Amino acid sequence: MKSRTWAWAISLCLALGAVQPAGAQIANNEKVLRYAFPVAETGFDPAQINDLYSAAVIAHILEAPYEYDYLARPAKIVPNLAEAMPEVSPDFRTFTFRLRQGVYFADDPAFGGKPRELTAQDFVYTFKRFFDPKNKSPKASGFLEEKMLGTEALRKQAEATGKFDYDTEIEGLRALDRYTVQIKLAESRPRFTYSLADPATLGIVAREVVEKYGDAIMEHPVGTGPFVLKDWRRASKITLVRNPGFREKRFQAEASDAGGAKILGQLKGKKLPIVDKVIVSIIDEPQPRWLAFLNNEHDFLERLPQNFATHAIPNNKLAPNLAKRGIGMEQVPLSDFTLSYMNMTDPVIGGYTPEKVALRRAIALAINNDEEVRLPRRGQAVVAQGFIVPNTTLYDPNFRSEMGTHDRAKAMALLDMFGYTDKDGDGWRDLPDGKPLVLEYDTLSRADYRELDEVVKKNLTAVGIKINYRIGQWPEQLRAARSGKLMMWGLGNSATTPDSGSMLQFGYSKSAGQQNFARFANKRFDELYEKQSVMPDGPERLAVINEAQRILIAYMPYKLKVHRIATDLWQPWASGYKRHPFRRDFWQFIDIDNSKLPKGSNGNH
Repeated sequence: MKSRTWAWAISLCLALGAVQPAGAQIANNEKVLRYAFPVAETGFDPAQINDLYSAAVIAHILEAPYEYDYLARPAKIVPNLAEAMPEVSPDFRTFTFRLRQGVYFADDPAFGGKPRELTAQDFVYTFKRFFDPKNKSPKASGFLEEKMLGTEALRKQAEATGKFDYDTEIEGLRALDRYTVQIKLAESRPRFTYSLADPATLGIVAREVVEKYGDAIMEHPVGTGPFVLKDWRRASKITLVRNPGFREKRFQAEASDAGGAKILGQLKGKKLPIVDKVIVSIIDEPQPRWLAFLNNEHDFLERLPQNFATHAIPNNKLAPNLAKRGIGMEQVPLSDFTLSYMNMTDPVIGGYTPEKVALRRAIALAINNDEEVRLPRRGQAVVAQGFIVPNTTLYDPNFRSEMGTHDRAKAMALLDMFGYTDKDGDGWRDLPDGKPLVLEYDTLSRADYRELDEVVKKNLTAVGIKINYRIGQWPEQLRAARSGKLMMWGLGNSATTPDSGSMLQFGYSKSAGQQNFARFANKRFDELYEKQSVMPDGPERLAVINEAQRILIAYMPYKLKVHRIATDLWQPWASGYKRHPFRRDFWQFIDIDNSKLPKGSNGNH
């Protein structure tokens, strides 16, 4: 009955046009962008966070040396804080670039009331923070893989002494002068420049700020970017305002399609950022987030909740009621996958013996990803077959594997063969030793999660496997997953670069407790992972990546689910939006035309 009531309310809002304005009213005509995150942030220190929504905020406050052209497709890296593209040695082991002069951090008490210019030493300090054991950076293993000369020794010294020496100069990470940075790697890294284009990772911070705020640095991001953090109510609301000291930066891009050309025509030459303020609410339930957009409380809806796809985009076209209101729409495949991980150290589901491998493979075969796409996701996804995600250089939409296969008969045969039978007659399969086989799966209480969980439970029940769901909270679950305390957990992961091999870090043993949630360890896989990371793109690298994928599919520490399709919507008074497959910082490009706001908004809404 409750779901029928929701559907009726939504249909009524669509029919009436939902024109009720909401929000504070102001008279100075400032431009404000309002929308909502579906998941709470964790904090705003790039060295400590690794979640999508915290990263989105950081990317608008801090800046990296390079960035992705907003409109170019396929993705193209261009200079940002750097003056030009890096000088790269023929062996891809030395990268040298020069930072722009006259770029300043936003004002902060840490600077004692004086302007603080960005320098090469700031970049060196920012990078070193990933290797400081005190920060427990989830990105440390990834950067250690890059093998910058001297970083591993510096980290080991800190582990031995209890203190990280930021003043020790190392060969692999140097400020050659006030503005010039040089990075030297022990091995060839053809795609290293990608690492320099993510402000949520290598957004440059100042040492004075980190030292002033200490353990509270997650609450005090200070950068050179277009916005500053004005107010933060944890898991409730985040407010950013224009950085008054932001340098003169005007919109420029290379349009690759008609939609991009239209945006270029609207924004070319405009001073950034265009809006004065961004207010992000945290609304985890899909229904109120959707209704807030319908009621004009939000200017933008990032990723239409799948629950309402049939109402808003029947047959993947904007509903006539919404089109009549002038609402804009873009639908693109995301560079991501969703998955369920199975803890390889768990006594029930983990391990490398044949019967444990058979159990995980049976679970994976029993889960029907096509049903998930068709029912809870309302067609807003495609079944994932492997770890190479859309929009990356080696992605093949025609690739097929057992990862994306649903075969209930084969699942049951595997369970029977390896002794997972119902030994006590209660209708549920038991472990080979006769103990009950019960899966514990941590999840959220949100309506969309409940629909997804129902599909999995139905699929596993059909093969006689009992599963219990434990309801928790996102930040706590993330920490518990990284520490190996959960048996099973579901999450999504988005690529931040066009590198097709980056997602293989989920199986790399040195990333256990970080990106490798399942704590999978396999010597041959590690060898292949390290081999592909130094190879240029091409058929030879793809062959190595596919061999590594086959190992993950054989042992099945993860059940990949889907690659999601994003449908983004915006109000008629908002313009400039185009989803980038890897760039996070789009707020600075959005324009709000206050003259088009519903009557009674008085310049804000």
